[in-house]
Amino acid sequence: MQAPLQTLSDGASLTASATRNALERMPKWLICVPLTLQWFWLALRYRSLTLPTAANPAITSGGLVGEGKLEYFAGMGSLALSATARYCAVSTASSLSDGELHRVLSCAGLDFPLIAKPDLGLCGYGVRRVSGMPELQAYLAAFPANETVVLQQYLPQEGEAGIFYARDPLSTHGRITGLTLRYFPRVTGDGHRTLAELIAADPRASRLARSHRHQCSHDDQRVPADGEVVRLATVGSTRVGGLYRDGCSHITPELTQAIDAIARDMPMFHFGRFDVRFDKLQELRAGTGFTIMEVNGAGSEAIQAWDPETGLLDGFRMIFEKQRLAFAIGHAMRRAGFQPIGLLALMRLNRRQQQLIAAYPPSN
Repeated sequence: MQAPLQTLSDGASLTASATRNALERMPKWLICVPLTLQWFWLALRYRSLTLPTAANPAITSGGLVGEGKLEYFAGMGSLALSATARYCAVSTASSLSDGELHRVLSCAGLDFPLIAKPDLGLCGYGVRRVSGMPELQAYLAAFPANETVVLQQYLPQEGEAGIFYARDPLSTHGRITGLTLRYFPRVTGDGHRTLAELIAADPRASRLARSHRHQCSHDDQRVPADGEVVRLATVGSTRVGGLYRDGCSHITPELTQAIDAIARDMPMFHFGRFDVRFDKLQELRAGTGFTIMEVNGAGSEAIQAWDPETGLLDGFRMIFEKQRLAFAIGHAMRRAGFQPIGLLALMRLNRRQQQLIAAYPPSN
C-alpha cells in the first residue's frame, strides 16, 4: 500500500523515523504504576473504583472498556451523523452471499474500497482496508463467530486527528482538552534499497515486522524511487509505527464549537475522543472539512502524551489530567442519579474484549 506524501499546513515532518519519547521507551508495566496509583487515589477520594463508567450513561461502561463502536453512532442525531463516515453492520452469526453483501453495502451507500473493523475493538486491532468482495469474504470468514463487524466508508485523507472532548454535565457547553495529529507509518525511498531494507532501518517502521497482529500488504522487494514516500499501513497506531504529534495549538473556538455541537447531539455524552480524518489543517481549525471515523469514551487515551517532543513529566501530566477529568465527570453524573457499574462486571467486559482482540484477523 502506498500513498503520496501530502504536506499538512503546519509544516510538520511526516517522517516515521522521529525519535521515540521517554514514554515510548518505558515498559508498559512501568507506565501503569503511577497511573494505577493515581487511579486508586481518585477511587479513594470519590469512593468508587469504577466511577468513570458513569461519565457517558448511554454507552456500555461509559466507554471505559467493552463497548461497541456502533453504540456511539446509534445515539447520534442528524447533525452528528452528517459528520460521520457512512457505515453498516454485518453479523458473523451466518455466512452471507456476495449478492447479500452487495445489497447491504448498497443500502448504506458504500462501495469498495472500504474499512472492515470489529464493533468491539481497540488500538486498530482487526482493522483492514478491503478492496473487493473476495477480501471482504475472507475477512468475515476469519472473524470470530456470532460477532459484529462494522463496514465503513474508506477515507483517503492523509490528515488524521484525535480530538479529546470533555463537558461538565451541569454546563451547556463543553471544551476540547487535547488534540493529537496522527501520522501513518511510512518510509522514504532512496532509489537503491528495497522496502524491506528501508523498513528494517527505520526505528518506527520496523515495528511492523515485529507486530504479529498486523499483516503488511506491500511488496517488500520493491525499490521505491528516490524521494518517494510509501505509506505502510491502514492504521496509524504507534504499535505499527505510527507517529503522534501534540496538536493543541490548533484548537480554536470554531473547532471547539463544531465538536461541542456534535457531542451534544449524542445522548448524555460528556467525555471521550473523536477520531477524524481531514484534508487541510486550516479547515480543521475552522471546524469544517473533517469526517468522524469513530468515537471513544471514558477509556480514551490521552495520546498526545506520546509526541516524541513531549517530556516525561509533561506526558504523565496529560495522562493524569485525563484520569482526573474522568472521575470528576463520573462524580457529577453519580450525583445526578447515574450509578457506575460494578468492578466484577467491568472485569468481565475487559476479559471478553481481550479474548476477542486475540482472535481478530490481523490489521493491514
